[in-house]
Amino acid sequence: QLHLVESGGGLVQPGGSLRLSCAASGTLDYYAIGWFRQAPGKEREGVSCISRSGGYTNYVDSVKGRFTISRDNAKNTVYLQMNSLKPEDTAVYYCAAVLLRPCVISTDEYTYWGQGTQVTVSS
Repeated sequence: QLHLVESGGGLVQPGGSLRLSCAASGTLDYYAIGWFRQAPGKEREGVSCISRSGGYTNYVDSVKGRFTISRDNAKNTVYLQMNSLKPEDTAVYYCAAVLLRPCVISTDEYTYWGQGTQVTVSS
């Protein structure tokens, strides 16, 4: 069983930045990691994912050029750097892990989920 804990959320003004962290209870070496978000009244959507080695990443169109996913396997942690934040980025952000599978931005593929961290972009 892999436990994931997100942190780094908060309230930020439009145009601001946040860095989310996803810390795992064990090694992440064999897991692809995804970041997802869910806004009030909306379905959970994929934001970004990163392969086991970190050599491949993918982003949903709405965050390309603004968000950057990265990982530090030595620290069992994955990050999501979010720049130029917009009010429409407001949501609860979740990280998720899947064992020995490719990086995909699809909620159906992931086995382990964190509890989420709230991101609010507002002036």
